[in-house]
Amino acid sequence: MHKTVDSSRVSISQLMQPSHSNFSGKIHGGYILNLMDQIAFACASKHSGAYCVTASVDTVDFINPIEVGDLVTMKASVNYVGRTSMVVGIRVESEHIQSGNKKHCNSSYFTMVAKGENGKSIEVPGLILNDKTEVLRFLKAIKRASTKKARQQEFNHATFTLENYLEQLKNYRVKIELPTDY
Repeated sequence: MHKTVDSSRVSISQLMQPSHSNFSGKIHGGYILNLMDQIAFACASKHSGAYCVTASVDTVDFINPIEVGDLVTMKASVNYVGRTSMVVGIRVESEHIQSGNKKHCNSSYFTMVAKGENGKSIEVPGLILNDKTEVLRFLKAIKRASTKKARQQEFNHATFTLENYLEQLKNYRVKIELPTDY
C-alpha cells in the first residue's frame, strides 16, 4: 500500500505566550522543539496508522527568533519512507499578528519509527510522490542519510586514526596536548 504526501500533511498554529519565553524574552528553543516533536508524531502516525516514536532529529537551526505574541505555524509532511521509518520535514514560521510580517524560523527533519502493539517496529506504507518538490525532498532525505552514515563510518571509534586529522586541526582554535602513550 502507498499513500500520498498530502494525505498525512499536518499544520498547527499556536500563539506564543510569556510562559514560553526564555530569560532574554524570546520563545525558548526547547518549547519549539517540543511542538515540533508533537507535529512530527501526528504526521508520522497519520501516514503509518500506528503509534510512532522519534528515532532522530536532523538539522535544527534556529534561523530567526520567535517573539512573545507571535503566531507560530508549523507545517509537516512525510518526505521519505523506509521500511519502518519515515522522515518528517517540518517548517516553522512565526507571524507578528498586528503587522502580518512572517519569518521563517526553522526547518528540521525528524526520523520517526512506527511501532506495533507489541512495541516492535512495523512496516509503513510507501509514498506516492506527486510533484517535483516531493521528489526533491525524497532525494534530499536519501542524501542526508548517506552523508550521516559516511560520517559515522569515518569517525567510528574502533577504526579512527587520529594522525590522519592532526594537520587539519591546525586551522582551528584548538590546542592539542595528548599524552605520549595515546
